[in-house]
Amino acid sequence: MIEEDILLEFGARKLHFKKGEPVFSQGDLPKYYYQIISGEIKMNNYNEEGKEFIQGLFSAGNCFGEPPLFLDRPYPAGAVATSDTSLYALPKETFLKLLHSHPNTNVAMTVNLAQRLYYKAIMASEISSQDAEHRIITLIDYFKNVIHENEEAQYKVTLTRQQIADLTGLRVETVIRAIKSLEKQGELSINERKIYR
Repeated sequence: MIEEDILLEFGARKLHFKKGEPVFSQGDLPKYYYQIISGEIKMNNYNEEGKEFIQGLFSAGNCFGEPPLFLDRPYPAGAVATSDTSLYALPKETFLKLLHSHPNTNVAMTVNLAQRLYYKAIMASEISSQDAEHRIITLIDYFKNVIHENEEAQYKVTLTRQQIADLTGLRVETVIRAIKSLEKQGELSINERKIYR
Protein backbone atom coordinates (compact mmCIF):
# COMPACT_ATOMS: atom_id res chain seq x y z
CA MET A 1 0.00 0.00 0.00
CA ILE A 2 2.50 2.66 1.18
CA GLU A 3 5.99 2.22 -0.24
CA GLU A 4 8.40 0.73 2.27
CA ASP A 5 11.01 3.47 1.89
CA ILE A 6 8.39 6.13 2.70
CA LEU A 7 7.26 4.23 5.81
CA LEU A 8 10.86 3.90 6.99
CA GLU A 9 11.56 7.56 6.23
CA PHE A 10 8.72 8.48 8.60
CA GLY A 11 10.01 6.15 11.33
CA ALA A 12 7.78 3.06 11.03
CA ARG A 13 8.74 0.25 13.40
CA LYS A 14 8.74 -3.43 12.51
CA LEU A 15 6.62 -5.61 14.79
CA HIS A 16 6.36 -9.40 14.84
CA PHE A 17 3.34 -11.48 15.88
CA LYS A 18 3.08 -15.23 16.32
CA LYS A 19 0.14 -17.14 14.85
CA GLY A 20 -2.91 -16.52 17.06
CA GLU A 21 -1.45 -13.40 18.70
CA PRO A 22 -3.68 -10.31 18.73
CA VAL A 23 -2.52 -7.03 17.21
CA PHE A 24 -5.40 -5.15 18.83
CA SER A 25 -8.76 -6.00 20.39
CA GLN A 26 -12.30 -4.88 19.69
CA GLY A 27 -12.88 -1.67 21.66
CA ASP A 28 -9.22 -0.56 21.72
CA LEU A 29 -8.50 3.00 20.60
CA PRO A 30 -6.36 3.12 17.44
CA LYS A 31 -2.85 4.50 17.83
CA TYR A 32 -1.01 3.16 14.76
CA TYR A 33 -1.25 2.67 11.02
CA TYR A 34 -0.47 -1.01 10.31
CA GLN A 35 0.88 -2.48 7.06
CA ILE A 36 1.76 -6.15 6.62
CA ILE A 37 5.27 -7.13 5.50
CA SER A 38 4.66 -10.89 5.58
CA GLY A 39 2.02 -13.22 6.97
CA GLU A 40 -1.72 -12.69 7.32
CA ILE A 41 -4.08 -10.82 9.62
CA LYS A 42 -7.80 -11.33 10.10
CA MET A 43 -10.13 -8.78 11.59
CA ASN A 44 -13.00 -10.47 13.39
CA ASN A 45 -15.63 -10.26 16.06
CA TYR A 46 -18.10 -12.66 17.67
CA ASN A 47 -21.87 -12.62 18.12
CA GLU A 48 -23.67 -13.40 21.38
CA GLU A 49 -23.59 -17.16 20.61
CA GLY A 50 -19.82 -17.04 20.14
CA LYS A 51 -19.91 -17.45 16.34
CA GLU A 52 -16.98 -15.75 14.68
CA PHE A 53 -17.58 -13.29 11.86
CA ILE A 54 -14.52 -12.35 9.81
CA GLN A 55 -14.63 -8.70 8.79
CA GLY A 56 -11.59 -9.00 6.52
CA LEU A 57 -8.45 -10.93 5.67
CA PHE A 58 -5.25 -9.03 4.92
CA SER A 59 -1.92 -10.27 3.55
CA ALA A 60 1.51 -8.89 2.60
CA GLY A 61 1.32 -5.31 1.33
CA ASN A 62 -2.15 -4.71 2.78
CA CYS A 63 -2.96 -2.23 5.51
CA PHE A 64 -5.74 -2.81 8.03
CA GLY A 65 -7.64 -1.04 10.78
CA GLU A 66 -7.34 2.46 9.35
CA PRO A 67 -11.02 3.62 9.30
CA PRO A 68 -11.16 3.96 13.12
CA LEU A 69 -7.73 5.61 12.98
CA PHE A 70 -9.15 8.40 10.80
CA LEU A 71 -12.31 8.68 12.89
CA ASP A 72 -10.60 8.42 16.29
CA ARG A 73 -13.15 5.77 17.32
CA PRO A 74 -12.62 2.38 18.99
CA TYR A 75 -11.96 -0.63 16.78
CA PRO A 76 -15.27 -2.39 15.94
CA ALA A 77 -13.37 -5.68 15.53
CA GLY A 78 -10.16 -7.24 16.74
CA ALA A 79 -7.12 -8.11 14.62
CA VAL A 80 -5.22 -11.37 15.06
CA ALA A 81 -2.32 -12.97 13.19
CA THR A 82 -3.43 -16.12 11.34
CA SER A 83 0.21 -17.03 10.67
CA ASP A 84 3.53 -15.71 11.93
CA THR A 85 3.34 -12.11 10.76
CA SER A 86 5.64 -9.11 10.45
CA LEU A 87 4.24 -5.64 9.97
CA TYR A 88 5.06 -1.96 10.06
CA ALA A 89 3.49 0.24 12.72
CA LEU A 90 3.46 4.01 12.28
CA PRO A 91 2.05 6.31 15.00
CA LYS A 92 -1.20 8.02 14.03
CA GLU A 93 0.17 11.59 14.05
CA THR A 94 3.13 10.61 11.88
CA PHE A 95 0.85 8.68 9.51
CA LEU A 96 -1.33 11.76 9.02
CA LYS A 97 1.77 13.89 8.33
CA LEU A 98 2.88 11.30 5.76
CA LEU A 99 -0.48 11.55 3.95
CA HIS A 100 -0.29 15.37 3.89
CA SER A 101 3.21 15.34 2.42
CA HIS A 102 2.55 12.55 -0.15
CA PRO A 103 -0.65 13.33 -2.12
CA ASN A 104 -0.36 10.23 -4.33
CA THR A 105 -0.23 8.01 -1.25
CA ASN A 106 -3.23 9.87 0.15
CA VAL A 107 -5.21 9.17 -3.04
CA ALA A 108 -4.15 5.50 -3.00
CA MET A 109 -5.37 5.25 0.61
CA THR A 110 -8.73 6.76 -0.40
CA VAL A 111 -9.09 4.25 -3.27
CA ASN A 112 -8.24 1.40 -0.89
CA LEU A 113 -10.90 2.53 1.60
CA ALA A 114 -13.44 2.94 -1.23
CA GLN A 115 -12.78 -0.66 -2.37
CA ARG A 116 -13.46 -1.93 1.14
CA LEU A 117 -16.69 0.08 1.40
CA TYR A 118 -17.77 -1.31 -1.97
CA TYR A 119 -17.06 -4.88 -0.78
CA LYS A 120 -18.96 -4.30 2.48
CA ALA A 121 -21.97 -2.96 0.55
CA ILE A 122 -21.99 -5.97 -1.77
CA MET A 123 -21.62 -8.50 1.06
CA ALA A 124 -24.27 -6.79 3.23
CA SER A 125 -26.73 -7.21 0.38
CA GLU A 126 -25.64 -10.80 -0.27
CA ILE A 127 -25.88 -11.86 3.37
CA SER A 128 -29.32 -10.35 3.85
CA SER A 129 -31.01 -11.64 0.72
CA GLN A 130 -29.11 -14.22 -1.32
CA ASP A 131 -28.77 -17.99 -1.09
CA ALA A 132 -25.55 -19.65 0.05
CA GLU A 133 -24.27 -20.47 -3.44
CA HIS A 134 -24.69 -16.89 -4.61
CA ARG A 135 -22.93 -15.53 -1.50
CA ILE A 136 -19.98 -17.86 -2.02
CA ILE A 137 -19.56 -17.05 -5.73
CA THR A 138 -19.76 -13.31 -4.99
CA LEU A 139 -17.09 -13.63 -2.29
CA ILE A 140 -14.76 -15.75 -4.45
CA ASP A 141 -15.17 -13.41 -7.42
CA TYR A 142 -14.38 -10.43 -5.19
CA PHE A 143 -11.15 -12.06 -3.98
CA LYS A 144 -10.28 -13.16 -7.52
CA ASN A 145 -10.96 -9.86 -9.30
CA VAL A 146 -10.38 -7.17 -6.68
CA ILE A 147 -8.06 -8.50 -3.98
CA HIS A 148 -5.77 -10.63 -6.15
CA GLU A 149 -6.54 -8.96 -9.51
CA ASN A 150 -6.32 -12.41 -11.10
CA GLU A 151 -7.16 -12.59 -14.78
CA GLU A 152 -6.00 -16.15 -15.36
CA ALA A 153 -8.38 -18.78 -16.70
CA GLN A 154 -8.40 -20.55 -13.33
CA TYR A 155 -8.10 -18.88 -9.95
CA LYS A 156 -7.04 -21.00 -6.97
CA VAL A 157 -9.13 -19.97 -3.96
CA THR A 158 -6.83 -19.39 -0.99
CA LEU A 159 -9.65 -19.12 1.55
CA THR A 160 -10.44 -22.15 3.69
CA ARG A 161 -14.01 -23.41 3.87
CA GLN A 162 -14.15 -22.10 7.45
CA GLN A 163 -13.00 -18.65 6.31
CA ILE A 164 -15.63 -18.64 3.56
CA ALA A 165 -18.24 -19.48 6.21
CA ASP A 166 -17.02 -16.75 8.56
CA LEU A 167 -16.93 -14.15 5.76
CA THR A 168 -20.43 -14.96 4.48
CA GLY A 169 -22.26 -15.65 7.75
CA LEU A 170 -22.86 -19.30 6.81
CA ARG A 171 -22.16 -22.52 8.65
CA VAL A 172 -19.16 -24.47 7.40
CA GLU A 173 -21.42 -27.45 6.63
CA THR A 174 -23.56 -25.20 4.41
CA VAL A 175 -20.44 -23.96 2.64
CA ILE A 176 -19.27 -27.52 1.94
CA ARG A 177 -22.68 -28.49 0.48
CA ALA A 178 -22.90 -25.29 -1.57
CA ILE A 179 -19.39 -25.74 -2.99
CA LYS A 180 -20.25 -29.30 -4.07
CA SER A 181 -23.42 -27.99 -5.72
CA LEU A 182 -21.47 -25.22 -7.46
CA GLU A 183 -19.01 -27.82 -8.73
CA LYS A 184 -21.86 -29.87 -10.22
CA GLN A 185 -23.17 -26.70 -11.90
CA GLY A 186 -19.73 -26.05 -13.42
CA GLU A 187 -19.24 -22.77 -11.50
CA LEU A 188 -16.24 -24.15 -9.57
CA SER A 189 -13.87 -27.07 -9.83
CA ILE A 190 -12.23 -29.00 -7.01
CA ASN A 191 -8.86 -30.67 -7.36
CA GLU A 192 -7.15 -32.29 -4.36
CA ARG A 193 -9.54 -30.44 -2.02
CA LYS A 194 -8.51 -27.08 -3.53
CA ILE A 195 -11.23 -24.87 -5.05
CA TYR A 196 -10.73 -23.25 -8.45
CA ARG A 197 -12.91 -20.65 -10.21
